[in-house]
Amino acid sequence: MGNLTTAVVDVSEVKPAIVRVTMQDRAHKNMFTLELIMGLMGAFEAIAANTDYKVVILTGYENYFATGGTREGLLGLYEGKGRFTDANFYSLPLECPIPVIAAMQGHAIGGGFVLGLFADFVLLSRESVYSANFMKYGFTPGMGATYIVPKKLGLSLGEELLLNGENYRGADLEKRGVPFPVYTRTAVPGQALQLAQQIAEKPRLSLTTLKAHLVAPLREELPGIIAKEIAMHEKTFHQPEVKQRIMTLLGQ
Repeated sequence: MGNLTTAVVDVSEVKPAIVRVTMQDRAHKNMFTLELIMGLMGAFEAIAANTDYKVVILTGYENYFATGGTREGLLGLYEGKGRFTDANFYSLPLECPIPVIAAMQGHAIGGGFVLGLFADFVLLSRESVYSANFMKYGFTPGMGATYIVPKKLGLSLGEELLLNGENYRGADLEKRGVPFPVYTRTAVPGQALQLAQQIAEKPRLSLTTLKAHLVAPLREELPGIIAKEIAMHEKTFHQPEVKQRIMTLLGQ
């Protein structure tokens, strides 16, 4: 497994049949740099090919889970140099054949929050900030956010997060009845491992068969949603105000 680990993504088998993927790009606070994206894609590709594994724990480091697009990446989209679909990493947990636990012990912002929501299990921390902040930058959400956020959080709360783009602490979401367990930050890793051990007791074939059945509607509907998000981006991403907001919010 050592060869799967990169400088920014650590992959390790923490218990038999349980593999943990840790995003640890401290220099960029787990923003979606090319290095982090490639590390995640490589990790999940290898996990899918390894029939010894039964469950994945996807997590971050210290106070950060994943914090979304970089300034350069967002400016590239603004300038029409690419689309968020150029690297389809955001749905890696959904496409993974075995169950994925998103242990979001730290802040999960924008696409980072969406990445976690595509997992089969979601664990939040009371202290951390969670946000679908696309509209703060002035452009409509992408990465399947318009589908998965209301799907996982419920229509009312999901629409609220998408439309206002504000930050919510895990404790705030817990009060709002978010359908995920919410723990103290320090408790999240242990709770995730305990859940993973329960899952790993089941036969792998049964796990992969049931997951494929449960997520089939999401996998089928997502490409159509993505196409609609791309169409919205064509309308909303190239406004001068969007560039100003990116520069202001992510620094000059």
